[in-house]
Amino acid sequence: MIEAHGLTKRYGGKLAVDDLTFTVRPGVVTGFLGPNGAGKSTTMRLILGLDAPTSGSVTVNGKPYQRLNAPLREVGALLEARSVHPGRSARNHLLAIAQTNGIPRFRVDEVIEAVGLDGVARKRAGGFSLGMGQRLGIAGALLGDPDTVILDEPVNGLDTEGIRWIRSLLRGLAAEGKTVFVSSHLMSEMAMTAEHLIVIGRGKLIADTGVEEFIAGTARDTVRVRTTDPEGLATLLRAPDVTVASDQDGALTVTGLTTDRVGTVAGAAGITLLELTAHRASLEEAFIDMTSDAVEFRAPNTGSVKG
Repeated sequence: MIEAHGLTKRYGGKLAVDDLTFTVRPGVVTGFLGPNGAGKSTTMRLILGLDAPTSGSVTVNGKPYQRLNAPLREVGALLEARSVHPGRSARNHLLAIAQTNGIPRFRVDEVIEAVGLDGVARKRAGGFSLGMGQRLGIAGALLGDPDTVILDEPVNGLDTEGIRWIRSLLRGLAAEGKTVFVSSHLMSEMAMTAEHLIVIGRGKLIADTGVEEFIAGTARDTVRVRTTDPEGLATLLRAPDVTVASDQDGALTVTGLTTDRVGTVAGAAGITLLELTAHRASLEEAFIDMTSDAVEFRAPNTGSVKG
């Protein structure tokens, strides 16, 4: 379990993490989300004792990371996959970590097999692709069979098969009762993998809730409808709690009604429907809505890039 209480970090005049309080519980995959510059990486560094908080505290299994008796056996982390000597083989890299942390040699072969690096284990890590480097970094995080796993952008560089593999791995770790804390910018992947979310922006906590609750409480489902009489149907559908917007192709986007209700209204008025489709709000839409005021780096909406 990871517990943060009033966690705050300043770098000079910049407030990177601002009074964060949250708990990451075992048995579920917890996604850690936020716009660029939100303070996610700083928070993870604070958890792992790589930075000291300005105020507040964060513990893993009831202790600060620095006070853990066998850190790699209790916490496995991937923050930077490329922190490997390029001339060292994948197996020797993991073996060096194991030998300096009292981890048995057989565990090296177990994690190599688990991450799918059997065929390249004796090759130099400097020649690895980004995806292979990610797998090696994850192998290092799992080496001590820790109860807490912290991964920053674990799918970075992975192909489709690799993304499916990491999804299965994270769910499997959580099913074993481990604490799994994962940062990612891929909203679609988080929607398929995480059960709980911690969302921050500009260093502050924005949400600490289940994935479904986050989507339902932020973004609303819509209905897309094309008809022979869009203006007439729009007039019939509009109400204080219903919005109707026109799309460029002439279709209507209705918020606040179900497809059944839209179809019933159209049928009663004798209006022919050409399309009636329900659109369920996505995690990405909910995330954008929730963090719109916390985006630190925003590209101008120019429509083109000029050299």
